[in-house]
Amino acid sequence: MPSATESNELNAQRNVPSSAGRKAFRGTRWGIISAVFAGTAINYIDRANLSIALPYMSDDLHLTSTASGVLLGVFSLTYALMQFPAGWLVDKVGPRKLYGYALIAWSLITMLVGAATGLVVLILLRMLLGVGESPAYPSSAKIVSRWFPQKERGIASSIFDSGARMGSAVSLPLITGVIAWLGWRGAFVAAGVVGLLFGVFWLWFYRDPEDHPKLSAEERAYIQADTPAGGRDDRQALPWRALFAHRATWGMMLGFFCLSFVLYFFITWFPSYLVNERGFDLLKLGFFGMIPALCAMPAQWIGGLLQGRLIARGRSVSYARKVPLVSGLLVASVIVFAGSAPNAATALILLTVSYCALTFAASSLWALPSDVAPAPGNVASLAGIQGFGSNFAGFLSPIVVGALLDAGGGSYAVPLTVAGAVSIAGALVYGLVIGRIAPLGSTK
Repeated sequence: MPSATESNELNAQRNVPSSAGRKAFRGTRWGIISAVFAGTAINYIDRANLSIALPYMSDDLHLTSTASGVLLGVFSLTYALMQFPAGWLVDKVGPRKLYGYALIAWSLITMLVGAATGLVVLILLRMLLGVGESPAYPSSAKIVSRWFPQKERGIASSIFDSGARMGSAVSLPLITGVIAWLGWRGAFVAAGVVGLLFGVFWLWFYRDPEDHPKLSAEERAYIQADTPAGGRDDRQALPWRALFAHRATWGMMLGFFCLSFVLYFFITWFPSYLVNERGFDLLKLGFFGMIPALCAMPAQWIGGLLQGRLIARGRSVSYARKVPLVSGLLVASVIVFAGSAPNAATALILLTVSYCALTFAASSLWALPSDVAPAPGNVASLAGIQGFGSNFAGFLSPIVVGALLDAGGGSYAVPLTVAGAVSIAGALVYGLVIGRIAPLGSTK
C-alpha cells in the first residue's frame, strides 16, 4: 500500500488532478455500473418469476414439492456448467456483445415459459434459461475490472450485485400484480418483453473505457491508477486450466457455494415459505415478501464502502475483502432460528437479518476475480469459475429443501437448520481455506 506521499507522486506522474479523489462518485463509470445494476435486476426478475408463480403453477400443473424443487434447481445446473465457457468467452469476446445478446436470448426463453404445459417442457426451458443467463455475472465482473480502480471495486461490485436484491424485491409486487391481472403465464411474457428492450439498449449504450466517447482524460487516468504507467497492463494471462492449480481458486469456488446455498433459499423457496408456512395471501406476499431484499441492498452497499474505507486507511486488500465475507456468513446463520419462530413477524425479522448478512458478505465476491487474477485476461474466467460454485449450490439448494420438506411433512425447521450450518462452513472457508487474497502466483 503506497504512502500518501507516494500516492501524490503517482498522481502527478499520471496528470491526475488532486480533486480526483473528491470527485470519486462522479463520472461516466457510475453510469456504466448503474446500467449493469439494471441488467442484474432484470436477470433476477426473470429468475424469481418462477418462484413467485410456483404456488399457483403447482396447482395448475399438479407439481409436488420435490418436482418443484427440481424445477427451481435445474436452471442453476446448466447455469453453473456454463459458467466455465461463459467466463472464458467474456475474456475473449468482451462484455458488450456477449452480455447484450445473452439478454435478448434469455428474455425470449422467459417468454416461452409462459406457454409451457407440463413439467418436462418447463424443465427444458429452465435449462435453456440457465445457458442464456450464464454470461451475465462474468461480464459484470469484467466491466468492474475495466472501469474501476481497485479501491472502488468493492463498492462497484456491491452496486451491480445489489441489482439482484432489487430484482428479487420488486419482482414480488410486480409479478404478483401481473399474476392477479393476467395469470402466471402473462407474468413470464411481461418479464421477457422488459428484458428484450433492455438488451437492445445495452448494445447501443455500453462501450469499454478505451472506446467510450464521453470518458474524460481525468477520469481515464483515475480508472487506470492501478495499472502501469501509460494505462496498459500487459501481464500474460494464464491458461484456463492453470487457474485450478491455486488454492485461492478452489477457496473462491467452495466459499461461494456455501454462501449461495443459503442465498438461494431466498431466491427460490422464500415465497412458498411465506404462503405455506406462514399463511400469507397474495397481497401480503407482495408487500411483506420484498422487505428482506430491500433491506439487503443497503447492507451490501455498506460492505462495499467498508472495503474501500479499509483499503484507503492502509489495510490490505485481503483483510478488507475478508471482513465482510467472514462476519457476514457467521451472522447469516441466524436463519436457523426462523424455522422455530413463534410467529410470522419474528420469522420475517430473522430472515431479514440473515439475508442482509449474506449480502454484506457478498459485497466482496465480485471484486475477488479482479484481485486474484494474474492478468486482465483471466478476470472473467475466474468469475466464471467461482460462479460455477455459486450456481451448483443454486442447483442443489432448492432440491435439498424440497426433498427435506417432503420428508418432514412440509416443515421448514430442518431445511433452515441445514442452511445455517452451511453458512458457518462458508465463513470457515473464506477465513481459513482461501488464504491471502492477491494475484495468483504472487510472492509479495
